[in-house]
Amino acid sequence: MRNIAIFASGSGSNAQRIIEYFKDHPSISVQLVLTNKSDAYVLQRAANNKIPSIVFNKEQFYQNDDVLNILIQYKVDFLILAGFLWLMPVKMIEKFDRRVINIHPALLPKYGGKGMFGILVHKAVVENKERETGITIHYVNKEYDKGDIIFQAKCKINPEDSPDDVANKIHELEYQHFPVVIERIIMSVGRGSDV
Repeated sequence: MRNIAIFASGSGSNAQRIIEYFKDHPSISVQLVLTNKSDAYVLQRAANNKIPSIVFNKEQFYQNDDVLNILIQYKVDFLILAGFLWLMPVKMIEKFDRRVINIHPALLPKYGGKGMFGILVHKAVVENKERETGITIHYVNKEYDKGDIIFQAKCKINPEDSPDDVANKIHELEYQHFPVVIERIIMSVGRGSDV
């Protein structure tokens, strides 16, 4: 069994979709949900699905090994970032080399970087009169949204679309593709594939 931990900072709708997708999977199990916000709705989603959850602070994440030790304790193999807004510590990236996967609500390298998340991305896309946007699933490295791209999916933007309209289109792409791409990556690791 390959174990995954989901990091999220907010509502956790992508986390919910991932949990549902892997609920009865023969080879992949969601072991843990972690968040940096004690009021994040993702905690309720974890509880509803009987998944253990952990709330941590900056000291536990960056200054000591508390979070890393929890991941080791739960025998986690892959880290999935689903709306998690902090930069991953170098030590964690090194421990889970090419096993930390993030999703971004734009077609990187456009509209990425610190402070570019959620509705802020969609507002920028609309303000710049883009004709298309999409999602980018990528490996995590030491910089925001700069890791190797694994997968992208696109959608059209109509001239009358608001940022909320764009957000709805992006959510559909996320729910459709993120769990499937996670599964493909995890199942290919250890079988001689370069993912």
